[in-house]
Amino acid sequence: MSKGKSGGHYRSAISGKYVTSAHGKRSPSTTVRESSGKSGSTGGAYRSAISGRFVTSAHGKRSPNTTTHEK
Repeated sequence: MSKGKSGGHYRSAISGKYVTSAHGKRSPSTTVRESSGKSGSTGGAYRSAISGRFVTSAHGKRSPNTTTHEK
């Protein structure tokens, strides 16, 4: 990752691994943009890769390719 004004990193909702900014921008429905700055624990919540919003555990388990599990 370059040290520019990227504003964060991208993580794949499928594999959970970090991906390049170019890949994240090409695949917005299967990647989550993590903003830089102070991080905190979400208590094991699920987040939608499409909308970026938190979703219920049931929805997260039903949609593993489009949600990420945050620890």
